[in-house]
Amino acid sequence: MLSIKPVLLDFCPEILHNILANLKPADVGSISRTCRGLNSYVEGNRLLWKDLYIRNFDHPPHEHIQREPQWEVDLKRFVNLQKILETENVSVKKSAVVETCNTAIHLLQTASADSESSLNISFLNQFFEDRHNGNVFLFSSNLYEQAGAEDHHPASTEEERQATAKLHSYFGTSKEAIGRTRSRAAHPYARAKVYDLRGYTTPNYWGPWMDDGSLRVDWEKVESLMIVLGYNLQMFGERCPIPASKSLMIWHSPFEGVTPNSYTPMPRFMDTMDKNLKAELNFLHGTSIIQEPEPPLEALDPYGVTGTWRRVVCFLDYNDLYSFNFGGYEPNDSRPRPPIIMQEAIRLITMKLRVERIEAPGPMNGKALPVVHFTGTARSMHQAHDPNSNSSLYGTASLTPEGEVRWTTTSLFGGEERWKSESIQVGGLRSARGTIGTWFDKDYDDNGPVGPTAFWKLNDQVSDEKRTGVVLYAGYDDDDDDDD
Repeated sequence: MLSIKPVLLDFCPEILHNILANLKPADVGSISRTCRGLNSYVEGNRLLWKDLYIRNFDHPPHEHIQREPQWEVDLKRFVNLQKILETENVSVKKSAVVETCNTAIHLLQTASADSESSLNISFLNQFFEDRHNGNVFLFSSNLYEQAGAEDHHPASTEEERQATAKLHSYFGTSKEAIGRTRSRAAHPYARAKVYDLRGYTTPNYWGPWMDDGSLRVDWEKVESLMIVLGYNLQMFGERCPIPASKSLMIWHSPFEGVTPNSYTPMPRFMDTMDKNLKAELNFLHGTSIIQEPEPPLEALDPYGVTGTWRRVVCFLDYNDLYSFNFGGYEPNDSRPRPPIIMQEAIRLITMKLRVERIEAPGPMNGKALPVVHFTGTARSMHQAHDPNSNSSLYGTASLTPEGEVRWTTTSLFGGEERWKSESIQVGGLRSARGTIGTWFDKDYDDNGPVGPTAFWKLNDQVSDEKRTGVVLYAGYDDDDDDDD
């Protein structure tokens, strides 16, 4: 009998390329296993795998690429992720927790900065509508030893628990986390973790870091901070149904704003003003009202510090905090504290920051980027004379040794330091999601107070402050956040 060659191999390479490039990546892998000829054509075909990649996923941002991506390796990794997320076998999912979470994070870190048009985020969202994926890959930290539904259980290893908490922190809050769909909502247990003073130590800098002095992120702590802040902002938005409250729901859309460089400034009146009106106003005022370009110092800042930021600070009544931590407990009692159902106070603050100086990274900084020092002001949005919300501040933006973006702030009242904060920018450099962290007493008082805080950038303007040079501290009157 005459042997019959596979029909596909009769086509010229260009046509064969176009046929295969229009298939789903998983199907191309299957086709390559049908015969030696197709396997030889597919395996190692850089142009084919690149074409498949950019047809199905976001092209990695240029600033993320130090060398050409491994198109074939990465795409096969994504196909494996898809198979794990698609399977109904929970045991298979649980056997690949770390790999799945890490691959999902990689997709987010290389996603388009525009969440709405991102192929990577769309790819992930379709699978995390499945509750089984949520149970295994989002709700498997130690928090769910007590919180959650009956099918929520902590993963078996610390590495797995940290991986799921990180992915949950990128995913954001949800009806599950804030208690819309079950009796054992996560937020009371997360609140207990956030306000447990035993979790604030010198080795973790009183921030969202591991207790070993390494400045590695403790994602389980970040997860709890996010849930508490998300719940409080949700409650605030429901009680204050004003248009501005919608901008506070920064954790409520899955994976939104967690890609590097996803920050885009909000439009301002000056940006949308008719050019003829601008010219008329300039003539009437005898000077240009258009702000001059920022000086070179801002241009050298990789973190995008200069601008207007929204900040949220939450705190318990101090008597409640003290009773929760010391009422009826032995000093060495290591048992988890009970869930906190009492409500917290919330403060919304507008911060205006400017770069003061930039210096080389130190011993405890990542070496890829400099340390940026900034100064600024913070002012309460709703209580103009709040003595704990209106202040001046200074701080730093830098990289940790593992490459995460760390923010520190110190608030001053009457020229005296009062509050400090430690935060991580979720999503990396210039992410729209902004930072999540903790605020605490400037003396690191073992008796508190402490609480959760977050801030995210609104725009690049600080136009209501008079520029006096690169050191903006002298140009501010009283505008910083309260419980940094």
